[in-house]
Amino acid sequence: MSVEPFDAVDVIRAKRDGGAVPEPALRWMVDAYTRGYVSDAQMASFAMAIYQRGMARDEIRVLTDAMIDSGERMSFAGLSKPTVDKHSTGGVGDKITLPLAPLVASFGVAVPQLSGRGLGHTGGTLDKLEAIPGWRAALSNDEMFAQLDGDVGAVICAAGSGLAPADKKLYALRDVTGTVDSIPLIASSIMSKKIAEGTGALVLDVKFGSGAFMQDYAMARELAETMVALGTDSGVKTSALLTDMNVPLGLTIGNANEVRESVEVLAGGGPADVRELTIALAQEMLALAGLPDADVAGALDDGRAMDSWRKMIAAQGGDPDAALPVARETHVVTAPVSGVMSKLEGLPFGIAAWRLGAGRARAEDPVIHSAGIDLHAKPGDAVVAGQPLFTLAAEDAARFPRALEALEGAWEIDAEAAPGAHAPGPLVRERITG
Repeated sequence: MSVEPFDAVDVIRAKRDGGAVPEPALRWMVDAYTRGYVSDAQMASFAMAIYQRGMARDEIRVLTDAMIDSGERMSFAGLSKPTVDKHSTGGVGDKITLPLAPLVASFGVAVPQLSGRGLGHTGGTLDKLEAIPGWRAALSNDEMFAQLDGDVGAVICAAGSGLAPADKKLYALRDVTGTVDSIPLIASSIMSKKIAEGTGALVLDVKFGSGAFMQDYAMARELAETMVALGTDSGVKTSALLTDMNVPLGLTIGNANEVRESVEVLAGGGPADVRELTIALAQEMLALAGLPDADVAGALDDGRAMDSWRKMIAAQGGDPDAALPVARETHVVTAPVSGVMSKLEGLPFGIAAWRLGAGRARAEDPVIHSAGIDLHAKPGDAVVAGQPLFTLAAEDAARFPRALEALEGAWEIDAEAAPGAHAPGPLVRERITG
């Protein structure tokens, strides 16, 4: 039996007492936890010490590197075109990946979008796409490379279990120990997977506001700067956009209804905010891939992006023309007075959609693709008493009372305001580069 070079208790104490953990000890801690030598209890204690004491930039780099080294590294060096990926920190109604990946691919750039499933109030990209009959998330590496190098150019699929297994194990532990919202732990979790994935460039959509993971702007900015530095230090061209998630994105929250809205954007229409953010992120991705002057809006308007979407969906077994699921039951909430919508908070609407069945409380729970919320007004819109404000959809009407309970106090109408008052500020607040 080999002798371990460090003791977990010493590593925990070093961080608990506010010190920096030496690189060899930190690398050992991650490796020993992945191997099962360091227990869940010890790693939970270490994660809490990081949560309370933080980490220096160099420590975060070593932690990220150690998590990458726990598994395989992919490489797209053999592709005939540049690669660029996007990661969003998640929010309510955030369906941007769906129109974005085929839009960028329509310019001859490969988009390997390894995505996840939703948990709690934030929806998962794979859950949304699985509303399309026949579409499959699980692809082999060979299938993924063929799709990227061929005329499709974009892949949205599940990440393989071989990428950063230390992160998968640690993330599950953080979820049940109250250590999720720590910048060193979030940054190393996201970036270990993205760097291991092997993309040449990466754009981060870091959200702030009531419907975001990081509600505080300053913390969201610190997270963006940390992740951009990690990517840059690893040789991945990385930039970030800080985007507003105080109000849900678009007019749909759910799965099938978000796919419908994404297709509207790909057809040159859709809500203004979804189109705006899709274009902004596409321009950023294409600039990093060496195409700074690409006419992104033109590709949405002339059908090129839609062609890419149809190829991408069909390549993964989906029928782009198939009818999407529609819920059996609906409940419409109407305006009690005339005026201007003055408030529509992201988080409560995300929770309400989750309670309708659009999300899951546990990783093993199923998702109801037809469930969700359609919004008929956003802040700044004039409304008339009696008009529909939003429609709740579920397979079982018994879900409506708890969903409505989540929405109490989450929206308001200002009866005195002039039209246009209370309109939200700019969607993209800041750009962070290396």
